[in-house]
This record gives sequence, structure tokens and C-alpha cells, in this order.
Amino acid sequence: MKIGILQLNPLVGDLSGNSAKIIDAARDAARRGADLCLTAEMALTGYPPRDLLLYDEFVDRVWREAEAVARALENGPALLLGAVTKNRSGQGKPVYNCALFCEGGSIRQVFKKALLPTYDVFDEARYFEPAPETDSNANILRFNDTTLAVTICEDAWNDKDYWDQNAYTRDPLEAAAAHHPDMILNLSASPLFLGKQRIREDMLGTVAHKYATPLIYVNQVGGNDDLVFDGRSCAFDSQGTCIARAPGFEEATVVVDLEGDNTVATDDFSRESETWRALVLGTRDYVHKSGFTTGLVGLSGGIDSAVTAAVAAEALGADNVTGVLMPSPYSSTGSIDDSLKLAKNFGIKTWTLPIEPIMTQFETALAEPFAGYSQDTTEENIQSRIRGNLLMALSNKFGSLLLTTGNKSELAVGYCTIYGDMSGGYAVISDVNKTGVFALAKWYNAQNGPQIPNAIITKPPSAELRPEQKDADSLPDYPILDGILELHIEHQKSRNEILSAGYDATTVDHVLRLVHIAEFKRRQAAPGIKLTPRSFGTGWRMPLACKQDF
Repeated sequence: MKIGILQLNPLVGDLSGNSAKIIDAARDAARRGADLCLTAEMALTGYPPRDLLLYDEFVDRVWREAEAVARALENGPALLLGAVTKNRSGQGKPVYNCALFCEGGSIRQVFKKALLPTYDVFDEARYFEPAPETDSNANILRFNDTTLAVTICEDAWNDKDYWDQNAYTRDPLEAAAAHHPDMILNLSASPLFLGKQRIREDMLGTVAHKYATPLIYVNQVGGNDDLVFDGRSCAFDSQGTCIARAPGFEEATVVVDLEGDNTVATDDFSRESETWRALVLGTRDYVHKSGFTTGLVGLSGGIDSAVTAAVAAEALGADNVTGVLMPSPYSSTGSIDDSLKLAKNFGIKTWTLPIEPIMTQFETALAEPFAGYSQDTTEENIQSRIRGNLLMALSNKFGSLLLTTGNKSELAVGYCTIYGDMSGGYAVISDVNKTGVFALAKWYNAQNGPQIPNAIITKPPSAELRPEQKDADSLPDYPILDGILELHIEHQKSRNEILSAGYDATTVDHVLRLVHIAEFKRRQAAPGIKLTPRSFGTGWRMPLACKQDF
């Protein structure tokens, strides 16, 4: 039996558009011999649909659209379709996360997800009722004289022999194993964090070997809000060897023949390669799925705006990106020249809008209330807010999405100006720390030639909001800062645990205080692309008004 993997990029909520994609891909797979096709988890709705699931009419439409998909494929192939359906029992949550088995023009069987994740970006228990434990045949499909175990994402991620600690007491795979299935099928919507595919393949291969059963895993691809799904659907033989892999970060239809030859797509699992491809895909999809075609980037001559512009040029096409230079009296000639050279290298057009006249107007308007006070960060922030206003005016006038350029290090410690450089619609590198931005720029140039001017990479980081300003005037050196932040944010380490890693107590206390008091800024930041296991997105739920006494 040949299995068609439909690795698609859905638009959340676009039921008719998503169903058309599914039908086309299934027919393509059938032409290549597929007997049964699999979509990703909730492929019909797009994942995650979040509070769209609270609307009864939306859930009803999902079922009607699923029936239309089944009718369209009446003459084959059979399809396991990721969708949602109503819980009509009157008990529990109103919706099931499910896979619908479509064959011969109708929906023949419904498989319900058992394990509902509620960690990080996942909040499935908010919407879904888990599959009941009473039916031992609930996830078994009999098809073409074979027995198939049907699982949905998390259902295959709970093997007690693989993980040190399990979040659930039930194991759908263990229950399915009692039926001696010929194959395990898993429909997933598994968002990326850097390095995750190695974990997936190791874990899924271990499960296939444990049960001596081939396993087919289908993943969604594409960007949805702050999440990027990297695809890389794959198949394993009964020994746990990966025998097929779909390409990463792009749509693909792959037909797997467990008895024949298959293709394992080559991939680059390096941190910089994964980061780059995720940023490009996430930016492209967010801009286009939000209804925009063009993007704006403020160019400061620094590394952050340079990398953001480079991502935007590849994601949207250079002709669809505009770089905006907004020099002040404190902007160095080098920074202006570097920005123009960067724009020329990438082929993006630029506007130059000097802000000194506007700064003078602010100074005049505030002269009376500010009389007797020396200049401080207030005036620096005014410069940033002037730039933010100009960029948003251009965004409004020309219908371009403004891409913010702040990195994770700055966002963590509040080294950014609310309503200033934080203004915009999408925060491209907000989950890349400063040292990672430098590494990404060097990697990019190694792959593509010196497109990002070397002067941008080698100059000391500076906001250029006062004479001779350097980031190091206010913050620890970035390698030290990023080390502390990674321990605290991504590994949830407390002050004492960070000190035990060898960091200076005064520095640690300063950094942790900055992280705490910047929470209100992050709450108002533009959405960004999640790359790490813990980012400042939907999975970050820190209180605003609190005392962080640890």
C-alpha cells in the first residue's frame, strides 16, 4: 500500500481555499499511485484556529466542507483529513480535534485526538474534549486488508520509555499496539523550534522500533502568526530507520512506498540555516496572509535592520521592500553609507527622511515644561518616536507592512522604545538574540557573498541617539547578556541558578531587573517569529504587576 503525504500550507479559517488545496494534492498523490492520503492535523481549518473554534457556525461549516472534500474524492484516493467536529454528547468541551476518514464519497469514520497539550503555545484544552478512553478500537482503521493506528500529533509524543517525564497518564499508541497494527499514522501540526526535527525523528524512530511497526508522520508547513511550521514530514520502517522525508519549509506531496524506494530529502539542520528559512517563511506568510504585498524597514546602519531587510528582500522580493533612512545629528556618516550600500546590494529602494527639523520642533514645544532639566533618555526616546511616526505614516499611505527590527536581547531587557522603534506590524527577529543576529549575518554572507556590508557586522552596536553612544554603555557585553537571558528565559533558571553558572551577581541582578520591568513593553510589542522553545509570543504569560522574588 502506498501512502500519500500532503504537506500543505493552509490559511487559518480559509475553509474553501484549504479544501481546494487538499483535493488537488490528493489527486496528485493518486496519480502517483497513492491508495490513502494523509493531511496534517486540522489541515482543513489551518492550525491553530484558536478562538474561531468558539463559533458554532464555523465548526458547522468545517463539517460541511469536509463532506464536500469527501464527495470530490469519491473516485479515490481515500483520505485521512485533519479537521474538527462537534461534541454532541452534552458533556465536556464542545469540539473534538479529529481525523476524518473519507472514502467512496463520504466520511466513514471519525478519529478523535486523545492528548491535548496545554504548554507553551498550545491551549487545546480550552477548546477540545479528549477522545473517550472507553472504546479500545477508537483509533484503529481497517483499510485494504491492513490495520492502521491513527494518531493526532501529541498522541504519538508520550512514550514513557523515551521521555523522562510524561504529562499524561494515557498512551494512545500503547492502546493501539494491542491491535497489532500494520502501520502507525500521525497527523501533526508541530511548530518549529530550532533543532526540533532531530528530536522528532529520534523520537518517532524510537517509537517505530519499539512497536516494530512502520510509522508515517505528516506535518503542516508555513507561517501562522508567531508560529512557523517547518514540514519535514517523514516515514520510518519497522526498525525505526527514516526511509522518507519531505522537504523543509515548503509545500510537498510525497508518496511513500514501504515496500519500494523512497526519497529522504536532504536538509541543513544547522542553527543558522533553520533560523534563516524560518524567518523568510514566517515573514512571507504573515505579510501575504494578512493581505499585504509590500514591506517597510527602517534602516539604521546597524546589524538588526540589515538582517531584517535581507530577510524581507528574500521573503517578499526586493521590488516589494522599501528601506527608510532617518538620520539625526547623531547618525554617523558611516551608518548612512552602510545603509545605502546594503540597499543597493539587495536591490531595495530607499527613502531618506532627516529628522533634525522635527527634533527641533519637539525641543521648542517642550522647552517650557522641560526648563531646568538636563537631557536624558527622554530626548533619545523622542528621536525613536519621531522615526516610528514617520514609518507608520509611510505604512498607512502606501499600504505596506512595517517590519520592526528589534532583537530578542533588546526586547528582553527593554532596550527599545515603545511607540518608537517597537512600532510596526511584525517583529521579524524578535526571537533571535544579538549574538545570534551577528552569527546569522556572517552565515548569510558566507552563503551568498558579502551582501551585508562588513562594516555593519564589525562596528560596535549603537542606537546613535546621543554622541558616541554604544550599547555597552547601558548593557553588559552581548555574549554575557545573552548567556544570562538564555538561562533565565529559555531554561527558566532563577537568580541563584544563574549565579551557579559563574555569572557576576551584580550583572545578573541588573539584567533580571531589566527583564522584569520591561514586561509592559513586551505586552504591546508586535507579533514575531517563534524560533526557540520559549519566546515572547503566545506562549509567554508573565504577569505585569508582580514582584519577582527569586
